[in-house]
Amino acid sequence: MSKRRQERMSVEIMRVLSQIIQEEIKDPRIEFKNLSITRIDLSNDYSHARVNISILGDESQREEAMKALQKAKGYFRSALAQQLKVRHAPELEFRLDRSIEHGIRISSLLEEIREEEEAKGSNE
Repeated sequence: MSKRRQERMSVEIMRVLSQIIQEEIKDPRIEFKNLSITRIDLSNDYSHARVNISILGDESQREEAMKALQKAKGYFRSALAQQLKVRHAPELEFRLDRSIEHGIRISSLLEEIREEEEAKGSNE
């Protein structure tokens, strides 16, 4: 399988999973507005997909959303197979991605430093 084909399939899986989460999942622990699929790592044979998820909220909200996603894995897989029109959808593994949260934290720290520098400049 070519790398380009694998990337296209990963993007398509991301699109379909996002749509399923937004339109079909009714579990209150999963709020689409607080959840983002950041990346899909697909195995060469399409049998396994690692789904990296970013969830905004506190730690308990993240844990509950991840539990709900794990519980719905079978549904996701069958809906994915149906929408992608494939016989066997990849086995899904959901992983919490904290990179967005980390970026927000770094941005706020940089903003604090900038504000402190401005305050020092105006005091001199």
